[in-house]
Amino acid sequence: MKYLISGGGTGGHIFPAVSIANALREADPNCEILFVGALGRMEMERVPQAGYKIIGLPVKGFDRSRPWKNILVVIDLIRSMIQARKIVRDFRPDVGIGVGGYASGAAMKVAAKMGVPILLQEQNGFAGVTNKLLKDDAKKICVAYEGMERFFPKDKIILTGNPVRQNLTSGTKEEAIKYFNEEFGVNFTTEKKTLLIIGGSLGARTINQSIIAHLNELIESGIQVIWQTGKNYFADCKAALTNSALARPIGGTPSNSPIGASDDCQLPAIICTDFVSQMPLAYALADLVISRAGASSISELCLLGKPSILVPSPNVAEDHQTHNAIALVKKDAAVLVKDADAKDALIATALPLIKDDKQLESLHKNILKLSLPDSAKHIAQEVMKLAKK
Repeated sequence: MKYLISGGGTGGHIFPAVSIANALREADPNCEILFVGALGRMEMERVPQAGYKIIGLPVKGFDRSRPWKNILVVIDLIRSMIQARKIVRDFRPDVGIGVGGYASGAAMKVAAKMGVPILLQEQNGFAGVTNKLLKDDAKKICVAYEGMERFFPKDKIILTGNPVRQNLTSGTKEEAIKYFNEEFGVNFTTEKKTLLIIGGSLGARTINQSIIAHLNELIESGIQVIWQTGKNYFADCKAALTNSALARPIGGTPSNSPIGASDDCQLPAIICTDFVSQMPLAYALADLVISRAGASSISELCLLGKPSILVPSPNVAEDHQTHNAIALVKKDAAVLVKDADAKDALIATALPLIKDDKQLESLHKNILKLSLPDSAKHIAQEVMKLAKK
C-alpha cells in the first residue's frame, strides 16, 4: 500500500502526521509513505528527521492584512496544484491523509479529484480552514473533540483523539527528582508540590511575563517550579530570576545560576530553562501544569490526567486555542485564564489551586475521562480500511 500524507506549518500539524505514519509503518512494514509539505516550513526539516521522504510545494497562506500581495499567493497555489498532480500521478497513492496546513489543501484537493480516497485529521475543537474546505472531498474525518458536526458531515466523523509523543507516560516521581536534582543542581523533594510551566519550544510571551511579575510570590510559596521559558525568552527570564530580591542565594548557589534558590538557602527551588529535554519526567513530577491550549498539549494533558491552567494564545488562526480550552472547561477538566488577564490572574489562580488537593483530584479525574489513547493506531486502522476498499 502507498500513503500520501500532507500538511504542516506548525508542530501541531507535523507531530500527528508523523505519528500516523509511524502507526501505518508498524502495522504494515512494507507500505510506502510520502509526505507533501510547504517549502520553507518546519515540516521540510522535521519529517526527514523522522525518517520519511517529503516533497515541498511553493504554496503559502493568504495575507489578510495586505490583500494586494495575494496575487502572488494565487500564482503559487496554481503552481502547487500542478506539482501536486504530478506527485499523485507518479506516486499513485492508495489513500491521501490530510492533517491541515497550506500544503494539505493543495495536495488533498488534487488527490481527491484524481480518485484517491481522502482521510482528514482535525486536531482542534474549532476546525481549521483547510479541513473545512476539504470536508466534501473526504471519505472520513478523524477528530479529537465532540460536537464537530458543526463543521463536518456527521456520517464522516470518527472520534479518535490526537496522537501524542511516544513514551510520554514513562518515568516516576522518584526518577524525576533524581534527574532534576542532578541536572540543575536543585534540591527537589517528593514532599513538596511541583508547578510545571510550559509555553512551547519558542516560548509564550504572556506566560513568561506573568511569571516574572510574580516571582517573589512564587519563591515564597513553598512549592517547586519547573519553568520552561522557550529559547526566545530565556535570557530575560533568567535575568529576572537572578535579580529577584528573594532569589539571591544565602549561600551555596552562585548568583548567576539559572535556578532561583534551593533548600540549602531555605527558599523554594525554581528551575528556569529554555527547554526541558525530559518531558516525561517533568510531567511525572508535576502536580499542576500551566500551558498554552494547543491541540497536542491538551491531548498530552488528557492522556496523563494532569490538572492544568490553560492560557490560550490569541495569535492563532480563528482563536482555536480558546475553543480547545473551553471544551475542557465545560467538563470541569481544566481552568482557563485568558491571555489578556494572565499577568494579574495566572499566579493568583495557580498558587491556591496547587495547594487544594480536592480540586486537583477533581480536575485529574475529569480530564482523564477525555483521554483517547492509541489515537495514531486508531487513525491508521481507518486509513487501511479505506485502502482495502
